[in-house]
Amino acid sequence: MSQSDQASHRQTAHMPAPAHPSVRREPLPWHQPKPGHEDPRAPAQVEAILNSPSYRQADADVDFLGRGDTRGLRLQLDYLKPELLLEEHGIAHTIVVFGSTRICEPDSARRRVEALRHQLAAGSDSAALRGRLAIAERVLANSHYYDVARDFGRLVGAAEGAHGRRLAIVTGGGPGIMEAANRGAYDAGARSVGLNITLPHEQFPNPYITPELCFRLHYFALRKLHFLLRARALVAFPGGYGTFDELFEALTLIQSRKIAPMPIILVGESYWRRAFDPDFLVSEGTIDPEDRELFWFAETAADIWRDIARWYDLAGQPFMP
Repeated sequence: MSQSDQASHRQTAHMPAPAHPSVRREPLPWHQPKPGHEDPRAPAQVEAILNSPSYRQADADVDFLGRGDTRGLRLQLDYLKPELLLEEHGIAHTIVVFGSTRICEPDSARRRVEALRHQLAAGSDSAALRGRLAIAERVLANSHYYDVARDFGRLVGAAEGAHGRRLAIVTGGGPGIMEAANRGAYDAGARSVGLNITLPHEQFPNPYITPELCFRLHYFALRKLHFLLRARALVAFPGGYGTFDELFEALTLIQSRKIAPMPIILVGESYWRRAFDPDFLVSEGTIDPEDRELFWFAETAADIWRDIARWYDLAGQPFMP
């Protein structure tokens, strides 16, 4: 053995083995609480400390995170979690679909109408029951929009494909029209996104959202942000306050050029003509004629898909850059 080998052998023989990364041979003093035989009051006092809210680790302390002065942290979390996971899953572009939670699939709407008619025929006639029947009949008349939204989701899903082209349907994650759009993508074997919101009452996401892409947010403001960050088009079906909220906010942002213009399509011209009158707003001078041109109407899934592609052609922009 050479002198250098002998020196190396001597060093190795005297070198201790590497310490275990997590386990000690001898516990440290704080591995056990102070025993009662040393101070009878100690166990109870240690238990009180362990149970104190102040001892909870901050990121696991829901009460602390829910305080008014930690709102900034919650806003950051509401932004970061969906943003990071959408990025990890390669969702670069979305088409946003809004619409009523109450417009269900035609078979369900038909069963509701038949049940109410049966109640009337059985002698339960009342003004309130007749009113519910009239509304149910309108929902049934509008239920074909569920099929249109599902067809549209299927078209977008087919463009996305099973392996993904970085385009996905995004909805508010609820029932009705939102369910239909997610369901269409599901039919096509494609991914889709749901942005649920925490509400005071119990709610469930629709079952057709990709599980890894369904998020529950605390703040409406951050939900709105996520709707638009990746949006390449916004498609609004007949709906109520929530649909109007999202639609008018997007129109305002585009009107003011706070965000770049994008296709905004209102599905169901007969509904939207009654729901609001942009021509009246133009005539009253509360919006400009060019603001009336920020959206248009469509009736079928094929029309919506064609018009989105045509808008980008006319704008000289790629649909998915």
